Amino acid sequence: MDIKRDILPLKDTMYRLALRITLNSQEAEDVVQDVIIKVWKQSQNESFNDAIDNLQAYLLRLTRNLAIDRQRLKANQTESLDAMVEAGQQHAVTSLMTESTERSLATTERLTLVRRIMDTLPEKQRTAMQLRDFEGKTYKEIAAIMEITEEQVKVSIFRARQAVKAKILRRGEDE
Repeated sequence: MDIKRDILPLKDTMYRLALRITLNSQEAEDVVQDVIIKVWKQSQNESFNDAIDNLQAYLLRLTRNLAIDRQRLKANQTESLDAMVEAGQQHAVTSLMTESTERSLATTERLTLVRRIMDTLPEKQRTAMQLRDFEGKTYKEIAAIMEITEEQVKVSIFRARQAVKAKILRRGEDE
């Protein structure tokens, strides 16, 4: 296994997953770094390379588990994604800025709203929705990453989407 060839291309995906769970940019970066170091150490063992069938699923599972562990330790110290956007850390928003300014602003506001709503979802739903809708993973890949069945993945994504939709509709009625 070559770190540069096999692992570093997945770094951004790992970061986005860790960010969705931790809701903290620094914490997400630390999670990714810790996962890469752990895998690098493990890769020094020849049997490790033979034991891994799907490296991407393995890395995302490690990322998810480490991020959840860190969240449990810092249960009351989370920062929402919209606070990070206000602080100028616009990782998820920068690609939208290539559109026209007016259209980009509306898109950014909608994305921020969806992310803010996603922040309120249970971790399992939030992670499943992130992997499916933002990372484009298949149900099978998500099941492997989260170590649950494909049916549980589908249910989590369905419930997450329903909750987001309901909150957006409620917000529209309030305005």
